Amino acid sequence: MAASSPAIPLISDAQSAEERFLRQIFVRDQMAEWSKSPLIMAKADGVLYWDIHGKQYLDALSGIYVVSVGHNNRRVIDAMRQQLDVLHFSPPMHGTNPVAVRLANLLADVSPGDLNTVKFECGGAEVTEAAIKIARQYHKLTGHPGKYKILSRYQSWHGSTMGSLAASGLKSRKTVNEPLPAGFLHVFPPTCYRCPYGKAYDGGKCGITCANIMEQVIDMEDPETVAAIMVEPIGHTGGVIDPPDQYLPLLREYCDRHNVLLIFDEVITGAGRTGRMFAAETFGVTPDVICTGKGLSGGFVPISAMIVRKPIADTFWGPIETNPGFVEGHTNEGHPVACAAAIAVLQEILERDLCANARTQGARLRAGFERLAAKYRVIGDIRGKGLLQAVEFVTDPEKKTPFPKEVGFGVRVGKRALEKGLLCRFDPNWIAFGPPLVSTSEEIEEMVALLEGAMGDVLNEVR
Repeated sequence: MAASSPAIPLISDAQSAEERFLRQIFVRDQMAEWSKSPLIMAKADGVLYWDIHGKQYLDALSGIYVVSVGHNNRRVIDAMRQQLDVLHFSPPMHGTNPVAVRLANLLADVSPGDLNTVKFECGGAEVTEAAIKIARQYHKLTGHPGKYKILSRYQSWHGSTMGSLAASGLKSRKTVNEPLPAGFLHVFPPTCYRCPYGKAYDGGKCGITCANIMEQVIDMEDPETVAAIMVEPIGHTGGVIDPPDQYLPLLREYCDRHNVLLIFDEVITGAGRTGRMFAAETFGVTPDVICTGKGLSGGFVPISAMIVRKPIADTFWGPIETNPGFVEGHTNEGHPVACAAAIAVLQEILERDLCANARTQGARLRAGFERLAAKYRVIGDIRGKGLLQAVEFVTDPEKKTPFPKEVGFGVRVGKRALEKGLLCRFDPNWIAFGPPLVSTSEEIEEMVALLEGAMGDVLNEVR
């Protein structure tokens, strides 16, 4: 790691930065808990952060799976500056702008199959919300107005707006906001390590119940009422759940059979994260709709995109007297500066072949996790693809016995890692890494080494 940066002052009066920041309302953290040890970042470069005290951190999380091409990427910053000199905003109610057209064409070029029509949004929740809307509006335009239900999964996270939240499957985030909109159904995720149906995968001898339950629900609900299946190709919030090989192809088959749209929420897995531009390519399945964000912006300016197959998009083309088009809009959609940033991000990914680097460094990361699993015997499962991977902690790998809830082993390891200068995603039973696509072999090894130190410390405390 580079030498530590000096402390970076944020305020000029006697009041501490921590006291100033405590006035904010944080969505992701409970304020009373966060305020005990507030983390306030002041500077970043490459795969490194520095907080206001000058302490350095390796970013094994890309901020929050966003900083795909590294912090302080000059190509992206220069593209934004140049765009600011030309056009910083265009009227979205009246038309579009050249940079938005360029980005749409580029996304169409890099998307699989006939996914060739793009609708821009400003964030992940907006784009999944748009996908729900396009599914319902599509069926109305094609003579199936009763198809409105969205089938998704428990332990999923699709966003914090009311529609995307209703499609999500996290009780911790849903219950406090209920009642939520109607028309959303959930099934268990394809968690092979802890199969909710009590089966063992064994190459598919389990019957892939996690997939065929989807078709059973469609049938029980009546196919004429189901508009779409929405899934993350790799479910993040359940502990980076990558499905068995047959799972997504079966969902594609069911959707084709019952005239149901297949929506991939690739807000996290898009933009090269899994080693291909989209996880749809990683798994060899083309959905009807891809929602992408996070890494598309590189963290520079918020932007997301809904990419739609040609037959779906064509449905919204026609005379205004009989076809209103896709009824959906936001003030900052297609923002010229955001689009310029996203073009530069995609150019970095394509020209530097960062998808290949994600595969290479992903293999290195997995090898590092496997070394830790062999050494400490508290890792029961390693999951994920490319540079989105996680480990699940257990007391007994053979029996898959989790640590007692009160131990909070994963949280303790994650917090100890943070103390050592490693930023990662941690939950009570698992740790996830999602470092920038530009990460080098040396940086991946150092991330694993810091995690190893944190695991060793916590094991010495709990044993």
